[in-house]
Amino acid sequence: MNLNKVMLIGNLTRDPEVRNTPAGLAVASFSVATNLVWRDAAGNKQQRADYHNVIAWRKLAEICGQYLHKGSKVYIEGRLQTRDWLGQDGVKRYRTEIITDNMIMLDRAGGVTASRGAEEPPLPTEEASAVITVESGGSDEPDEEDIKVENIPF
Repeated sequence: MNLNKVMLIGNLTRDPEVRNTPAGLAVASFSVATNLVWRDAAGNKQQRADYHNVIAWRKLAEICGQYLHKGSKVYIEGRLQTRDWLGQDGVKRYRTEIITDNMIMLDRAGGVTASRGAEEPPLPTEEASAVITVESGGSDEPDEEDIKVENIPF
C-alpha cells in the first residue's frame, strides 16, 4: 500500500498566478507559508517558516485565483509531486509541489485585509469559512460533503 497525502494550514505568500494550458485547462500556482514554533534547550522561543509550492487545476484553480490573495489563511489538502528538468547551466534541477485536491478558505467571510483591492470579487458569504472541494479526477463540481474546520484532526 502507498500513501501520498499532504495537509497544510498556512498563509499565502503571494497572490495566485492563474494561467491556461494550450488545451485550455486552468492552472493556479501560489506559495503557502507554515510556521514551526518550539523552545530550545535553554527555554528560548524559536521559530522557522517553511514555504510550500502549491498547484491547483481546473475549477479549483479558477476559484483560487478569484478568492485567494497574499496573506489569505487556507487549509490545503493534496499530494506531493517532484518535477525535474535540466537547467540552462546543464545542472539537473528539482521542484517539489503540492498538487491540491481540496482547499478551504479559513479567513472570516467578509474580512478584508490591506492587500485586497476594491475591484476584487467579494468573499463567499458563509459564516466562518468557505469550503471548496475538487477531486483530482478532474471533476469541476464540488463534492456534496463539506469539510468543516472543526473536523480537521489536528
